[in-house]
Amino acid sequence: MATHDRDRAVTADLRDPRTSSGRALLDLLSGHLPLVREGAPRSDRDGVFPVEVFKGLREEGVLAATVPTELGGLGVSSLHDVCLALSTVAEADASTALALHMQLSRGLTLTHEWRHGAGRARALAERLLGGMGSREAVVCTTVKDAGGGRVVTRLRSAPDGGWTLSGRKTLASLAPIATDFVVSARVEVAGVTRSAAAVLPRDTPGLTVLDNWDGLGMRASGSVDILLEDCPIRAGDVFLRGPVGERDDAALAGQTVSSVTMLGIYVGVAQAARDHAAAELNRRGGAPAAGTRTLLAEIEARLHALRSTVAGTLSVADFLAYEFDGDPVERGRRMMFDFQRAKLTVNRMAPEIVADCVTVVGGASYAWSHPLARFHRDVRAGAFMHPFTYADAVDWLCEAALEGSKT
Repeated sequence: MATHDRDRAVTADLRDPRTSSGRALLDLLSGHLPLVREGAPRSDRDGVFPVEVFKGLREEGVLAATVPTELGGLGVSSLHDVCLALSTVAEADASTALALHMQLSRGLTLTHEWRHGAGRARALAERLLGGMGSREAVVCTTVKDAGGGRVVTRLRSAPDGGWTLSGRKTLASLAPIATDFVVSARVEVAGVTRSAAAVLPRDTPGLTVLDNWDGLGMRASGSVDILLEDCPIRAGDVFLRGPVGERDDAALAGQTVSSVTMLGIYVGVAQAARDHAAAELNRRGGAPAAGTRTLLAEIEARLHALRSTVAGTLSVADFLAYEFDGDPVERGRRMMFDFQRAKLTVNRMAPEIVADCVTVVGGASYAWSHPLARFHRDVRAGAFMHPFTYADAVDWLCEAALEGSKT
């Protein structure tokens, strides 16, 4: 007779946490969701970052959720549970979830650096995690250069043995309240151009956080630009990576861990849209028209497919990140392959679900202030999140699929 794991069965579609620390995180979040939901329409309309919401999240330790317990955090390491937390917040407000992702994601990646890094990198990770765990540090990571990458952010050697950092970054979500920044840059080391990540506090001379975010969606995420003008960086405050342009498939694992939980944000938006459409139909009363019933049934099926796809991907990612002890290159490629397939699915299905909810509700949802109008704008942001954007994802998946089919 077959037996079944009851706990695993109920988590198959991203609805319940898989760890006690994940449950603790959801419990902490539950008290903040009413304030998040209440303030979302106003923050979206005005394009204002929800400072008071994040003040509460910071004080109660939510921003330290992915910091190891040894350093003062909750110790949430399950990618499934982080994704579920982001999905839950996104049902109330996607902008808040996107900004929260920046902090939780950094906790995950810094923890890996702290546990497995060497020398200065480990010490630097411990310092940042310690600040997060003590509820003092809010860390914004910014990768994308402004201006379409025409001007590359660069580190240069300084006479004192440290560095100077110059450039301009864009789409730096969470920046309005960040105390520290992890900035991607390029640097010349022994004649080789390498990737790097410079760490600098907010009060560093030459660092300016602009107030210029006016997005179509995610309007309260604080995704502003950061201006860097000869910012002094201490010698030990740089994570040095590999040569630019050199293929390093092992590093794909870290990129996956950093970004895969963001899929939950768009699952949450789709769920919120479905819930609003169903509530509106119940409010109207009577039997919906045949076309409306058909749309609602299709919404249910696609939402289930969306949740199941993401939950399955996270199960694999958790195994590969924490239990797999094989070839690091194989791990990286497997993690990214699953992630990109799921991301392409989410980027297509979540907007379709929201669009059908708009159709179900009708013309009322066309007003800017209507919740479905906000969901419709916010859910589109998933297509622009790295890694990868659509064109790069298509190239990567095609190559991986063809390579995997070789005999």
